[in-house]
Amino acid sequence: MDSAAGKAAPRKRADARRNEQTLLDAAAAAFLASGVDVPVRDIAAQAGVGVGTIYRHFPTRADLVVAVYRHQVEACAEAGPALLASGGSPHAALARWIDLFVDFLVTKHGLAEALQSDDAAFQSLHAYFLNRLVPVCARLLETAAAAGEVRPEVHAYELMRGVGNLCIGAGRDPRYDARRLVGLLIEGLRPTREE
Repeated sequence: MDSAAGKAAPRKRADARRNEQTLLDAAAAAFLASGVDVPVRDIAAQAGVGVGTIYRHFPTRADLVVAVYRHQVEACAEAGPALLASGGSPHAALARWIDLFVDFLVTKHGLAEALQSDDAAFQSLHAYFLNRLVPVCARLLETAAAAGEVRPEVHAYELMRGVGNLCIGAGRDPRYDARRLVGLLIEGLRPTREE
C-alpha cells in the first residue's frame, strides 16, 4: 500500500519478478562462493545482467544482502508444509526440513558479520527469521509428535537454537561435521521405548 497516496502499490510484472529472482539466486551463489563482499560486477555477470540492473533493484549492498536473506528464509519456510504434504513420515519431513535449515545456516559466509553491523537495514532480520521459521518448525514437530515419532516436549525454538549452535564454525574446521551431529540430534528426538 502506498501510504502517501492511499493506493495499492503496483504489483511487479511476471518478468520483473523472474529477473529479481534470478538476481537473488545469483547473489546467493556469489555470497556462498566469495562472501557478502563479492563485487557487484561478479553478481551481475553471474545473473547475466548489467551492474545498473542490480542497483536499480537493490540500491545498496545492504538492500541486496537483506533481500537474499529474506528470499532464503522464505524458501526454508515454504519447504516445511511442502515436505509434510509429500507423503513421507512426519519425522522424515522434520529431518529433511532441518537438513535444509542446516544448509541455510552453514552457507551464510559473511552474513553473520553483516547482520551484526549497525546498518539499520539489518535490524529487523533476526525477528523476521524467527517469526517465519519457528512456526514452521513447530508445525513439523507437532505433526511428528502427534504421530508418536518425536517426543512431545520438544520446542521449536530450542531445537532451532540447538541446531544453530551445532552449526557454528562448521565451515572452518574440516574435522567437524555439523550435519552428522545434527542428524544424531534429530534421531534423538524419537521417543524411547518406555514412552
